[in-house]
Amino acid sequence: MTFLSYLISGISLGSVYAIIALGYTMVYGIAKMLNFAHGDVIMVGAYISFCTTSYLGLSPLVSVLLAIVVCTVLGIVIERLAYKPLRQAPALAVLITAIGVSYFLQNAALLIWGSSSKTFSSVVGDWSIKLFNDQLTITGVTIVTVLACVVIMVALTLFTTKTKLGTAMRAVSEDKGAAQLMGISVNSTISLTFAIGSGLAAIAGVLLCSAYPMLMPTTGSMPGIKAFTAAVFGGIGSIPGAMIGGILLGIIEIFAKAYISTQLSDAVVFAVLIVVLLVKPDGLLGKRVSEKV
Repeated sequence: MTFLSYLISGISLGSVYAIIALGYTMVYGIAKMLNFAHGDVIMVGAYISFCTTSYLGLSPLVSVLLAIVVCTVLGIVIERLAYKPLRQAPALAVLITAIGVSYFLQNAALLIWGSSSKTFSSVVGDWSIKLFNDQLTITGVTIVTVLACVVIMVALTLFTTKTKLGTAMRAVSEDKGAAQLMGISVNSTISLTFAIGSGLAAIAGVLLCSAYPMLMPTTGSMPGIKAFTAAVFGGIGSIPGAMIGGILLGIIEIFAKAYISTQLSDAVVFAVLIVVLLVKPDGLLGKRVSEKV
């Protein structure tokens, strides 16, 4: 039962990483850039939900919806102000800008909400399911998180393969110049990608803080890095790969904390990533792309 409990906790944590990684992998797949401010959008979403329930007294569902709206708008604003002017700039300039946006969001949160941690109330409630004569308890947050991850992954897959906007995204990902010649607005498509990724970050932030109820301006930093690791692990640019990578990473982290060391769990996670990249540099589901020169 202990092993099974750790496994379920790992899947729950991994599902949060997977939702964040889906945002990373979409932005990279379409815009070919790494948005390292993505983890801080998670933190903003969690703070919006916290303020909505604690200060305004609104329902958890309303707080989640408001967090999604605010983060979606924030993602579009960040893309338009920080990344759009650098569309033709070297990758290093975009990377440095992303790090700058990350620090800006952290310090803005520090000024607005202070450095002291907040106790986040779960938006799911405290219900749970008990199995095997009460020997195994599955919390409501775990169930909702895993279901949300599966639903989001399926919805994104269908969106990118069955809709006009999804087809436009794949076209921009393949060749921006050719897509523009076919009448696709590259800038609008990239903005839409940022909007979707930031909306997912809000969901991930609320679920993460519901499971681990401490909220502070640096809340999104480490989960953001680990979610990026998960995206690379599964094959960055692949939607199913992001989900598989996130869940595997969550399981590895929980088992490392349980059976190796709490202090060394992060080191184990990144060590596994290094091994995977040495064996399969494109990730588990990534595909090697040959370029004509």
